[in-house]
Amino acid sequence: MTWSGSARFSTHNRHLNNALTEFTGLDPDKCTFDITLSTDLGTDPMTEVKRIWNYERTASAIPLTIGTHGYGKYRWNITKHELKAKAFFRNGDLHTATVSVSLQEYLRS
Repeated sequence: MTWSGSARFSTHNRHLNNALTEFTGLDPDKCTFDITLSTDLGTDPMTEVKRIWNYERTASAIPLTIGTHGYGKYRWNITKHELKAKAFFRNGDLHTATVSVSLQEYLRS
């Protein structure tokens, strides 16, 4: 998992003097990670991919919990996903896939 954050600064140019830098706030944190989905691990990969797709398309703000630990200040939005199909059953059903997910922090106003 990669978790990143950044700050915003504005630069004010001043006549015949050095520019002045001003802190204007924080950008939302971002988080990226890969998920391995496999029928061998007790899940239907396509069902889970559709769930991720639905969260992304409906702009749902969801918590990020790994094990018993919650991450972030409140919730996250899925901004992007990428599916890498690894293996299929003979009938064409997805057996194993890796999904790369990108999240952006969603804070209460």
